[in-house]
Parts: sequence; structure tokens; C-alpha cells
Amino acid sequence: MKLGFASAILPDLSLEEVVDFAAAEGFECVELMCWPKGKAERRYAGVTHVDVTGFGKGDAARVNDLMAARGVEISGLGYYPNPLAPDEAEAKTYAEHIKRVIKASALLGVNQMNTFIGRDWTKSVEENWPRFKRVWKPLVKLAEDQGVKIGIENCPMLFTRDEWPGGKNLATTPAIWRRMFEEIPSPSLGLNYDPSHMVWQQMDYVKPLWEFARRIYHVHAKDVRIDRELLDDVGIMATPVEYHKPKLPGLGEVNWGRFISVLGDCGYDGPVCIEVEDRAYEKTRETRKAALRQSGAFLRQFIPARAG
Repeated sequence: MKLGFASAILPDLSLEEVVDFAAAEGFECVELMCWPKGKAERRYAGVTHVDVTGFGKGDAARVNDLMAARGVEISGLGYYPNPLAPDEAEAKTYAEHIKRVIKASALLGVNQMNTFIGRDWTKSVEENWPRFKRVWKPLVKLAEDQGVKIGIENCPMLFTRDEWPGGKNLATTPAIWRRMFEEIPSPSLGLNYDPSHMVWQQMDYVKPLWEFARRIYHVHAKDVRIDRELLDDVGIMATPVEYHKPKLPGLGEVNWGRFISVLGDCGYDGPVCIEVEDRAYEKTRETRKAALRQSGAFLRQFIPARAG
């Protein structure tokens, strides 16, 4: 496996600075964020380390030259909007940018992009399903034509009141993934698997690795701590931020040795990218860098650096 990080935690650094940091700290790869330039609508969004608008062969060559010079790979291009938003015009804007990210990934030869399925959070899974098919079948076909794999992160996007009650991402459980892959069987559609989201949903985060081994294209390394006293007080029907906190790997409830052991047994040898959403480490650029160093040192117990 290759250890890296998601670039969203370093929004104030240029692409060159992000890659220099990755190389200096011994990371093999980085997931580069590709949001359209502009104001972010939520934490960790709106980060643009590769601007895919108008992205051409010359742009791809410049990015690839930079990565090669530093000895760091691109694990994938990341863009995480809601392409099933209730507002059709808004949703279409997101879907169009997903297409740009897919095409940029192909131009770069990365052939991996990561995103969300999206969801109208006011409707049930069943009520969302027709739009899922209508929006995602052509997106997956484009990815297939471009030779690109799409990794869907399993985050429910159910943290704030404006995301209540359904969350803004449909692909959150094995039952939905199974149905999703039956509906769109293309090998271009897979998962960007984050075990922490399974923990706070009270689900086994290891068991799905076996069933979906061939569909796991990218992995996020983030941990979570559940406050059991608060959960006992507010219950699972509360907004999840009332009883859980995202943490750095090793500071929460994920058994990383077991998780990575089974991940390897399932045949996975791709990127494992640290995703920092731990507020205790967000005060300054230096504390965010420290979070990546600390997480990297912890995960190196299970993912040794590649020789050369």
C-alpha cells in the first residue's frame, strides 16, 4: 500500500508547497483537491490544488513533471459536492465539474477520481433512486470511456441541521453499495472507503472489505471517537456531531492494525490517504502539518515506506 494524505487540510499552500511537504515527510502520494475556484460552502471544501477548468495536456504535463521531480504520486483527484441536490441547476453544476475532474484524471494518467454520489436529504433512499440512475449512469459511462475509476466515499454527510434528516450522500451502507453496483455494474464505479464513518453508524468496518474487495479503489484514513455518555443522553436520532468527533488515526476507535491487515488480505495495495478533520489540530498551519506527521508516524506501523 502507499501512504499519503488528502490535500484539503492544507488549503493555504500551493500545489508545489503541498508536494514539497509530502516529499519531505516521506509520503508516497497525495489526493489532490479539485474544487472550482471560489468560496467554500463548508469545512474542507473549496480547496483547489489542481484547477481542472480548461485543463489541457500542457497543464497535465506540468503537474506530472512536478510530481515526478519530488517522487510523489497522485493517489486520485478529489471533489466532493452533492450532484443529487434538490435544486436541479445546482446539481447540474456539480455534475459538470465531476466530468471535468474525470477528464483531468485521464489526462494526468492518474485514472482515479473521488467524490460523493450525493442525495436529496429530504427524501428516502427509494425516492432518490431514479435521480441516482439518471445522473450517475452517464457519469460512469464517461469515466469508463476515459479509463478512469470513480471512488465514492461512504461519508453520510449528515452532520449539520441543513443536512438533516437524510444526509447529502446516498452511498453510506453495504446494502446501498450492493444495490448501486447491481444498478451500474461498470468496474469504473467503486468505493473510496473510510472506516470511521462505519464506526459512528454502529456498523462493522472490516466485514465489508471482503465483499467489496474488488470495488475498493481508494482508502481514507480517519478515526472517530464516540462519546458513549452523550450517545446515551441524545440517542442515535440526534445529529451525529452531538455524540461523536472525527480524530486522527490512532486517537479513536478504529483498530488500524486489524483494518489494514484485512485490507491487505483482500488484495488491496493502493493508496491509504490520511484525512484530517480533527478540530484539536486545526488552529494553525503548523498544527495541521503536525497532524499529518503524527498520523503518518502512527500508520507506518502497518504501512511501511516503499523502498526507493
